Amino acid sequence: MRNARANLEIVIDLEGVREEQDIRDWKVTVKSADEAETAGLTRFQLQGDAAERYERWPVPFIVGPWVPGLLDLAELRPGERVLDVATGTGVVARLAARRVAPGGGVSGLDLNEGMLNVARRLQLPPGLTVDWRHGSALALPFPDRSFDVVLCQQGLQFFPERQKALREMRRVLVPGGRAALSVWTGASPYFMAQREGLARHISSEAAASTTAAFSLPDDAELRGLLEAAGYRHVSVHNVRMTLRLPPPDEFVLQHLSAMPVAGLVAAASEESRARLVAYVKENTRAYVDGYGLAVPQEVNVATGISMAE
Repeated sequence: MRNARANLEIVIDLEGVREEQDIRDWKVTVKSADEAETAGLTRFQLQGDAAERYERWPVPFIVGPWVPGLLDLAELRPGERVLDVATGTGVVARLAARRVAPGGGVSGLDLNEGMLNVARRLQLPPGLTVDWRHGSALALPFPDRSFDVVLCQQGLQFFPERQKALREMRRVLVPGGRAALSVWTGASPYFMAQREGLARHISSEAAASTTAAFSLPDDAELRGLLEAAGYRHVSVHNVRMTLRLPPPDEFVLQHLSAMPVAGLVAAASEESRARLVAYVKENTRAYVDGYGLAVPQEVNVATGISMAE
Protein backbone atom coordinates (compact mmCIF):
# COMPACT_ATOMS: atom_id res chain seq x y z
CA MET A 1 0.00 0.00 0.00
CA ARG A 2 1.82 3.13 -1.19
CA ASN A 3 1.19 6.71 -0.11
CA ALA A 4 -0.80 7.64 -3.18
CA ARG A 5 -4.25 8.46 -4.45
CA ALA A 6 -5.64 5.94 -6.87
CA ASN A 7 -8.65 6.39 -9.11
CA LEU A 8 -10.85 3.45 -9.99
CA GLU A 9 -14.07 3.38 -11.96
CA ILE A 10 -16.54 0.52 -11.78
CA VAL A 11 -19.88 0.05 -13.48
CA ILE A 12 -22.28 -2.24 -11.65
CA ASP A 13 -25.45 -3.38 -13.36
CA LEU A 14 -27.82 -4.70 -10.71
CA GLU A 15 -31.35 -5.44 -11.80
CA GLY A 16 -33.68 -4.96 -8.85
CA VAL A 17 -36.33 -7.53 -8.10
CA ARG A 18 -39.68 -5.96 -8.94
CA GLU A 19 -42.38 -6.73 -6.42
CA GLU A 20 -45.86 -5.40 -5.79
CA GLN A 21 -45.62 -3.81 -2.35
CA ASP A 22 -47.75 -1.40 -0.38
CA ILE A 23 -45.32 1.42 0.33
CA ARG A 24 -47.69 2.85 2.89
CA ASP A 25 -47.31 -0.20 5.16
CA TRP A 26 -44.50 1.22 7.27
CA LYS A 27 -43.87 -0.72 10.46
CA VAL A 28 -41.74 1.90 12.19
CA THR A 29 -41.98 3.74 15.46
CA VAL A 30 -43.36 7.21 14.71
CA LYS A 31 -41.80 9.95 16.83
CA SER A 32 -42.50 13.62 17.13
CA ALA A 33 -39.93 16.05 15.76
CA ASP A 34 -38.76 16.85 19.31
CA GLU A 35 -38.36 13.17 20.18
CA ALA A 36 -36.51 12.55 16.93
CA GLU A 37 -34.11 15.39 17.65
CA THR A 38 -33.47 14.01 21.13
CA ALA A 39 -32.72 10.59 19.67
CA GLY A 40 -30.08 12.12 17.41
CA LEU A 41 -31.18 11.64 13.82
CA THR A 42 -27.67 12.09 12.49
CA ARG A 43 -26.56 8.94 14.29
CA PHE A 44 -27.11 5.73 12.39
CA GLN A 45 -29.53 4.00 14.77
CA LEU A 46 -32.54 2.10 13.49
CA GLN A 47 -35.87 1.30 15.13
CA GLY A 48 -38.57 -1.31 14.61
CA ASP A 49 -38.07 -3.58 11.60
CA ALA A 50 -35.84 -1.04 9.86
CA ALA A 51 -32.89 -3.44 9.98
CA GLU A 52 -34.78 -5.96 7.85
CA ARG A 53 -35.67 -3.18 5.44
CA TYR A 54 -32.03 -2.08 5.39
CA GLU A 55 -30.97 -5.54 4.23
CA ARG A 56 -33.76 -5.61 1.62
CA TRP A 57 -33.24 -2.15 0.08
CA PRO A 58 -30.00 -0.22 0.78
CA VAL A 59 -27.78 -3.32 0.91
CA PRO A 60 -28.37 -4.68 -2.62
CA PHE A 61 -28.70 -1.30 -4.32
CA ILE A 62 -26.53 1.21 -2.44
CA VAL A 63 -23.96 -0.32 -0.08
CA GLY A 64 -23.50 -3.91 -1.26
CA PRO A 65 -22.04 -3.17 -4.70
CA TRP A 66 -19.01 -1.46 -3.11
CA VAL A 67 -17.95 -4.43 -0.98
CA PRO A 68 -15.85 -6.38 -3.53
CA GLY A 69 -13.77 -3.29 -4.28
CA LEU A 70 -13.19 -2.63 -0.58
CA LEU A 71 -12.05 -6.22 -0.06
CA ASP A 72 -9.77 -6.01 -3.11
CA LEU A 73 -8.04 -2.95 -1.68
CA ALA A 74 -7.72 -4.68 1.69
CA GLU A 75 -5.90 -7.53 -0.09
CA LEU A 76 -7.52 -10.26 2.01
CA ARG A 77 -5.78 -13.62 2.01
CA PRO A 78 -6.79 -17.12 3.17
CA GLY A 79 -6.10 -17.73 6.84
CA GLU A 80 -6.33 -14.11 7.96
CA ARG A 81 -8.32 -12.81 10.92
CA VAL A 82 -10.63 -9.94 9.95
CA LEU A 83 -12.75 -7.48 11.93
CA ASP A 84 -15.58 -5.59 10.24
CA VAL A 85 -16.48 -2.50 12.28
CA ALA A 86 -19.99 -1.06 11.88
CA THR A 87 -20.93 -4.30 10.15
CA GLY A 88 -24.66 -3.50 9.95
CA THR A 89 -26.47 -6.56 8.62
CA GLY A 90 -23.12 -8.09 7.73
CA VAL A 91 -22.68 -7.79 3.98
CA VAL A 92 -18.95 -6.96 4.27
CA ALA A 93 -18.29 -9.64 6.88
CA ARG A 94 -20.05 -12.36 4.88
CA LEU A 95 -18.04 -11.69 1.73
CA ALA A 96 -14.83 -11.35 3.73
CA ALA A 97 -15.45 -14.80 5.23
CA ARG A 98 -15.36 -16.28 1.74
CA ARG A 99 -12.04 -14.62 0.94
CA VAL A 100 -10.16 -15.67 4.07
CA ALA A 101 -11.29 -19.30 3.83
CA PRO A 102 -9.86 -21.77 4.48
CA GLY A 103 -8.39 -21.18 7.90
CA GLY A 104 -9.39 -17.57 8.38
CA GLY A 105 -11.89 -15.97 10.71
CA VAL A 106 -14.18 -12.94 10.61
CA SER A 107 -15.84 -10.92 13.37
CA GLY A 108 -18.57 -8.38 12.64
CA LEU A 109 -19.22 -5.65 15.21
CA ASP A 110 -22.09 -3.20 15.41
CA LEU A 111 -23.70 -0.95 18.01
CA ASN A 112 -27.20 -1.80 16.81
CA GLU A 113 -28.65 -5.09 18.03
CA GLY A 114 -31.40 -5.03 15.41
CA MET A 115 -28.81 -5.04 12.64
CA LEU A 116 -26.93 -7.91 14.29
CA ASN A 117 -30.10 -9.94 14.73
CA VAL A 118 -30.67 -9.77 10.97
CA ALA A 119 -27.02 -10.65 10.31
CA ARG A 120 -27.28 -13.73 12.52
CA ARG A 121 -30.36 -14.97 10.68
CA LEU A 122 -28.78 -14.81 7.22
CA GLN A 123 -27.29 -18.08 6.09
CA LEU A 124 -23.63 -18.48 5.21
CA PRO A 125 -22.22 -21.10 2.82
CA PRO A 126 -21.33 -24.43 4.48
CA GLY A 127 -18.11 -24.23 6.43
CA LEU A 128 -18.15 -20.46 6.90
CA THR A 129 -18.93 -18.66 10.14
CA VAL A 130 -18.89 -15.08 11.39
CA ASP A 131 -18.55 -14.04 15.02
CA TRP A 132 -21.23 -11.36 15.43
CA ARG A 133 -20.45 -8.97 18.29
CA HIS A 134 -22.39 -6.13 19.88
CA GLY A 135 -20.18 -3.20 20.81
CA SER A 136 -18.86 0.26 20.11
CA ALA A 137 -16.12 1.26 17.71
CA LEU A 138 -14.84 3.53 20.50
CA ALA A 139 -14.17 0.59 22.82
CA LEU A 140 -13.68 -2.56 20.76
CA PRO A 141 -14.34 -5.69 22.86
CA PHE A 142 -11.21 -7.50 21.67
CA PRO A 143 -7.69 -7.92 23.06
CA ASP A 144 -4.73 -6.09 21.54
CA ARG A 145 -3.31 -7.56 18.32
CA SER A 146 -6.32 -9.81 17.60
CA PHE A 147 -6.68 -9.20 13.84
CA ASP A 148 -4.69 -9.07 10.63
CA VAL A 149 -7.17 -6.76 8.89
CA VAL A 150 -9.79 -4.24 10.06
CA LEU A 151 -12.53 -3.13 7.65
CA CYS A 152 -15.10 -0.37 7.99
CA GLN A 153 -17.51 0.49 5.19
CA GLN A 154 -19.47 3.74 5.61
CA GLY A 155 -19.05 3.89 9.37
CA LEU A 156 -16.23 6.28 10.21
CA GLN A 157 -18.18 9.44 9.35
CA PHE A 158 -20.86 8.54 11.91
CA PHE A 159 -18.52 7.98 14.86
CA PRO A 160 -18.67 10.80 17.43
CA GLU A 161 -14.90 10.43 18.05
CA ARG A 162 -13.28 9.41 14.78
CA GLN A 163 -9.71 9.55 16.05
CA LYS A 164 -10.53 7.36 19.03
CA ALA A 165 -12.23 4.80 16.80
CA LEU A 166 -9.23 4.66 14.46
CA ARG A 167 -6.86 4.19 17.39
CA GLU A 168 -9.03 1.36 18.69
CA MET A 169 -8.87 -0.30 15.27
CA ARG A 170 -5.09 0.03 15.30
CA ARG A 171 -4.93 -1.38 18.83
CA VAL A 172 -6.57 -4.64 17.77
CA LEU A 173 -4.38 -4.99 14.66
CA VAL A 174 -1.16 -6.98 14.72
CA PRO A 175 2.00 -5.04 13.77
CA GLY A 176 1.93 -4.85 10.01
CA GLY A 177 -1.85 -5.36 10.01
CA ARG A 178 -3.97 -3.55 7.46
CA ALA A 179 -6.94 -1.22 7.71
CA ALA A 180 -9.35 -0.36 4.87
CA LEU A 181 -12.16 2.14 5.42
CA SER A 182 -14.61 3.66 2.95
CA VAL A 183 -16.64 6.89 3.12
CA TRP A 184 -18.79 8.74 0.60
CA THR A 185 -17.11 11.66 -1.17
CA GLY A 186 -20.46 13.45 -1.46
CA ALA A 187 -24.09 13.01 -2.30
CA SER A 188 -25.00 11.43 -5.64
CA PRO A 189 -27.72 13.03 -7.80
CA TYR A 190 -30.19 10.61 -6.21
CA PHE A 191 -29.20 11.56 -2.67
CA MET A 192 -29.22 15.28 -3.52
CA ALA A 193 -32.75 14.99 -4.90
CA GLN A 194 -33.78 12.97 -1.86
CA ARG A 195 -32.38 15.56 0.56
CA GLU A 196 -34.01 18.48 -1.26
CA GLY A 197 -37.30 16.60 -1.46
CA LEU A 198 -37.23 15.90 2.27
CA ALA A 199 -36.58 19.58 2.99
CA ARG A 200 -39.44 20.73 0.73
CA HIS A 201 -42.08 18.15 1.57
CA ILE A 202 -41.27 16.57 4.97
CA SER A 203 -39.22 18.89 7.20
CA SER A 204 -35.84 20.54 7.60
CA GLU A 205 -35.09 18.04 10.38
CA ALA A 206 -35.66 15.16 7.99
CA ALA A 207 -33.32 16.68 5.41
CA ALA A 208 -30.66 17.39 8.04
CA SER A 209 -30.69 13.74 9.10
CA THR A 210 -29.15 12.72 5.76
CA THR A 211 -26.08 14.96 6.00
CA ALA A 212 -23.97 12.88 8.39
CA ALA A 213 -23.42 10.18 5.77
CA PHE A 214 -21.56 12.68 3.59
CA SER A 215 -19.69 14.55 6.34
CA LEU A 216 -16.19 13.25 5.54
CA PRO A 217 -15.77 13.95 1.80
CA ASP A 218 -12.22 15.33 1.72
CA ASP A 219 -9.44 12.85 0.92
CA ALA A 220 -6.80 14.95 2.69
CA GLU A 221 -8.85 15.01 5.90
CA LEU A 222 -9.39 11.27 5.67
CA ARG A 223 -5.67 10.62 5.15
CA GLY A 224 -4.81 12.94 8.02
CA LEU A 225 -7.14 11.11 10.39
CA LEU A 226 -5.42 7.79 9.72
CA GLU A 227 -1.93 9.23 9.93
CA ALA A 228 -2.71 11.00 13.21
CA ALA A 229 -4.01 7.69 14.59
CA GLY A 230 -0.63 6.07 13.90
CA TYR A 231 -1.14 4.34 10.56
CA ARG A 232 1.67 4.39 8.02
CA HIS A 233 1.80 4.06 4.22
CA VAL A 234 -1.67 5.60 4.04
CA SER A 235 -3.31 5.76 0.62
CA VAL A 236 -6.68 7.17 -0.39
CA HIS A 237 -8.30 5.50 -3.39
CA ASN A 238 -11.10 7.34 -5.17
CA VAL A 239 -13.55 4.73 -6.47
CA ARG A 240 -16.36 5.63 -8.88
CA MET A 241 -19.35 3.50 -9.65
CA THR A 242 -22.61 3.67 -11.58
CA LEU A 243 -25.33 2.25 -9.38
CA ARG A 244 -28.54 0.80 -10.77
CA LEU A 245 -31.53 1.76 -8.65
CA PRO A 246 -35.19 0.82 -9.02
CA PRO A 247 -37.52 3.57 -10.27
CA PRO A 248 -38.20 6.29 -7.67
CA ASP A 249 -41.87 5.28 -7.48
CA GLU A 250 -40.75 1.88 -6.16
CA PHE A 251 -37.60 2.79 -4.29
CA VAL A 252 -37.67 6.15 -2.50
CA LEU A 253 -40.09 5.37 0.31
CA GLN A 254 -38.79 1.83 0.75
CA HIS A 255 -35.26 3.18 1.02
CA LEU A 256 -36.23 5.85 3.54
CA SER A 257 -38.19 3.31 5.61
CA ALA A 258 -34.84 1.65 6.35
CA MET A 259 -33.12 4.83 7.47
CA PRO A 260 -33.09 6.85 10.73
CA VAL A 261 -35.42 9.40 9.12
CA ALA A 262 -38.13 6.75 8.73
CA GLY A 263 -40.24 7.97 11.65
CA LEU A 264 -40.47 11.53 10.37
CA VAL A 265 -41.40 10.39 6.88
CA ALA A 266 -43.98 7.95 8.20
CA ALA A 267 -45.51 10.70 10.36
CA ALA A 268 -45.96 12.98 7.35
CA SER A 269 -49.19 13.01 5.36
CA GLU A 270 -49.74 10.68 2.44
CA GLU A 271 -49.83 13.75 0.19
CA SER A 272 -46.45 14.94 1.47
CA ARG A 273 -44.89 11.54 0.84
CA ALA A 274 -46.34 11.48 -2.67
CA ARG A 275 -44.87 14.92 -3.36
CA LEU A 276 -41.50 13.77 -2.04
CA VAL A 277 -41.46 10.82 -4.45
CA ALA A 278 -42.58 13.02 -7.34
CA TYR A 279 -39.80 15.52 -6.55
CA VAL A 280 -37.11 12.83 -6.58
CA LYS A 281 -38.52 11.38 -9.78
CA GLU A 282 -38.52 14.76 -11.53
CA ASN A 283 -35.01 15.65 -10.39
CA THR A 284 -33.44 12.35 -11.43
CA ARG A 285 -34.96 12.20 -14.92
CA ALA A 286 -31.54 12.69 -16.48
CA TYR A 287 -30.47 9.36 -14.99
CA VAL A 288 -33.36 7.19 -16.18
CA ASP A 289 -31.94 4.13 -17.90
CA GLY A 290 -34.17 1.23 -18.84
CA TYR A 291 -36.04 -0.12 -15.83
CA GLY A 292 -34.76 2.37 -13.24
CA LEU A 293 -31.96 4.87 -12.60
CA ALA A 294 -28.26 4.71 -13.44
CA VAL A 295 -26.67 7.03 -10.89
CA PRO A 296 -22.98 7.97 -10.55
CA GLN A 297 -21.53 7.75 -7.05
CA GLU A 298 -18.04 7.98 -5.52
CA VAL A 299 -16.33 6.79 -2.37
CA ASN A 300 -12.91 7.28 -0.89
CA VAL A 301 -11.26 4.13 0.44
CA ALA A 302 -8.40 4.77 2.85
CA THR A 303 -5.86 2.01 3.45
CA GLY A 304 -3.05 2.00 5.96
CA ILE A 305 -0.63 -0.21 7.88
CA SER A 306 -0.45 -0.56 11.66
CA MET A 307 3.17 -0.30 12.74
CA ALA A 308 4.54 -1.49 16.09
CA GLU A 309 5.11 1.31 18.60
